[in-house]
Amino acid sequence: MCESGDFFAHDRALTKVTPGELVLLLDSGAYGMAQASNYNTRPRPAEVLVDGAEVKLIRRRETWKDLFAPEIL
Repeated sequence: MCESGDFFAHDRALTKVTPGELVLLLDSGAYGMAQASNYNTRPRPAEVLVDGAEVKLIRRRETWKDLFAPEIL
């Protein structure tokens, strides 16, 4: 969930993305896992390591259950 002033590409032509397609951002700055948070109650994304032609899931996508597990109601 971006803030109104945030963007991933500025003055660039992008291919149209349809629902269900994946988008790869090679460098996402503060949006990378190192600074990921649950701001705006958003689960953190999966983390994938790409090494040449090999792709490995190294951290699964956070679920709503994960997000609210520490809560005491």
